[in-house]
Formats: sequence, structure tokens, C-alpha cells
Amino acid sequence: MSRIGKKHIILHENINAKIEGRTVSIIGPKGQISHKLSNLIEIKKENNELSLYRLNNSKKAQSLHGLSRTLINNMVIGVSKGFSKQLEIQGVGYRSQIQDNDLILNIGYSHPVIIRPPKDISISVEKNNLITIYGINKETVGKIAAKIRKVRPPEPYKGKGIKYSYEIVRKKVGKAGK
Repeated sequence: MSRIGKKHIILHENINAKIEGRTVSIIGPKGQISHKLSNLIEIKKENNELSLYRLNNSKKAQSLHGLSRTLINNMVIGVSKGFSKQLEIQGVGYRSQIQDNDLILNIGYSHPVIIRPPKDISISVEKNNLITIYGINKETVGKIAAKIRKVRPPEPYKGKGIKYSYEIVRKKVGKAGK
């Protein structure tokens, strides 16, 4: 039995949910997100709460029960508070800047790397080495952060590269440091 799937999703006063068939739309102060549910999951809105139910007890329905509840809860959080990820650039001469809503990374390559975010994502740069990604969709924010980090992941010998702000890079000892 899914413990997460049994929990109700509470909608605050400034958040509205529309259910049309299998499509759930959440509307809030930061925007609107919609998601299509599986045929094995049913959703009901009672007062200011959303509840998800399985239509049968198959293994697939059990696994989708908790997932669907988590996705819809993330949508509610996204339209009310939003999501953000922060990346740090470490390395001599490595820097980033925003130009025409595009992120330009100068990180040791012979050319600058340009990353164009989707329309619902905003990126800000502080002190040339702190990149913050904002958005209402948790999945998209995570994908863009991973895409930026993948351009130059942190290397283990000097720690140079792009890393998440909470990430700890374990440094290795070089050849001479026996």
C-alpha cells in the first residue's frame, strides 16, 4: 500500500485545481501547470483537497499511485513557491553571464558555451560564478541545472568545473602525493 499516495494534497486559497477527464491543471500565482494521469489512477477534488485513488491493485497501479501524487504535489508547490537550483563555477578565469536571456559560459573552452533556457525558466548570475535557476516545474529546473553542469563537471584533482552549491567534490591526490 502506498503511504505517499494515501496523503491528501491541500490546496491553499490562492491555488485552484481543474480536473477535466484525465488531465489535472493547477493554477496559482506563479503560473499554470497541467499533467495527464494514467488510466489506472483516479483523482477527486473535495473542498480544498485533492485525493488520488487506484482503480485496481495491479503492480503498475501501485507504483503509479505514489508517483502521481508526488507529481501533482510538486505542481502545487511550483505554482505557489516555485523551485530553484544553484550552481557554482570554480576555476581560474571561469565565469558566466546573462545576455538576452541566454546563459553564456566561459569555462576553459576555445569558445563560449551558450545555453538557451525554455520560456518558463529564468536564470540569474551573481558574482560571475553563482548561477541560480528558477521555475515552476521541478523536472525542467532539474534538467536545465544538469545540462549546465554537464558542460564542465567538477574534476577530482583541482576541483575546477561547475558543481551544485551543496555538492562536495572529493579531491584525489596526484601522482607526486604518495
